[in-house]
Amino acid sequence: MSMDSKIDTDAKRTETPLNTHLDSISDSAATQPPYADEHEFNIRLADNDDYDGLTFEVIETEVAEGKPVVSRGVYLAPNLITTLSLLSGFYSILASTQGEFYKASLAIFLSAILDGADGRVARMLNAQSPFGEQYDSLADMLAFGIAPAILIYSFALEPLGRIGLGCAFVFTACGAFRLARFNVQVGTVDKKYFVGLASPLAAILVTSAVMVAVDHNEWIGQYDTAVMFLFAAWVVICGLLMVSNVKYYSFKEFDKKKVPFVVLIIGVLILSIAIYDIPVGILAIGIIYALSGIVTTIKAKM
Repeated sequence: MSMDSKIDTDAKRTETPLNTHLDSISDSAATQPPYADEHEFNIRLADNDDYDGLTFEVIETEVAEGKPVVSRGVYLAPNLITTLSLLSGFYSILASTQGEFYKASLAIFLSAILDGADGRVARMLNAQSPFGEQYDSLADMLAFGIAPAILIYSFALEPLGRIGLGCAFVFTACGAFRLARFNVQVGTVDKKYFVGLASPLAAILVTSAVMVAVDHNEWIGQYDTAVMFLFAAWVVICGLLMVSNVKYYSFKEFDKKKVPFVVLIIGVLILSIAIYDIPVGILAIGIIYALSGIVTTIKAKM
């Protein structure tokens, strides 16, 4: 036997067991059912997937029982609700550009309701995931950062030119800062409080102000310039409250505690007053809530 053929034979003997072992791992990973060692299967899938071709898959790391677990797929119910919130925000933008300001405002209100529902559904079904958190933030950015700014710009700020554009952009930028800060502070701040005004509440303050102006437009024509500058100041204030360090009660644990019976009666009275003129009532409640955080913060400092 020649020296070259002996080297080739030795090389094949060395490579064959390794190749066979790798092939067996690949085959076992490919044929392994999802319910048998799914964590290891997902890790191999994430490590070996080159994402070539047309693929639709989400592979993420979750924490289950204190341990990181790699999982595939998304939770359907909460993410569908988030998608509806995103759709409502998108429709609001289209309605604002077409001058249908009341429809645009109602769409933002619907987004706020859906935004509160998706989180509760996720907690009820134990269907929270990193993908859902990021998707929710992106939907909030459109529905509560961009849509209200476009609404108030199209309704009142466009005649101010660059000043109006700048004021509307301040709100959008502050909304992005607020959501980014909230994402990095999850798990490190007290869940009882929001640090800064939550973006859905800031959007409701802006939106309800537009609805009040649409409903009570008999006096607006006489003070157009004053109204435009009032809206410009209002949208900037709402934006700055989002990025402030003012603490606002989150009401996340409110439904787990009993309150005196008189609180329920007060709530009914407030709702009765708000029903008389819903936009005015919502705006008044929103202003009271925004001021409550400021008053509480000043008292704490003193």
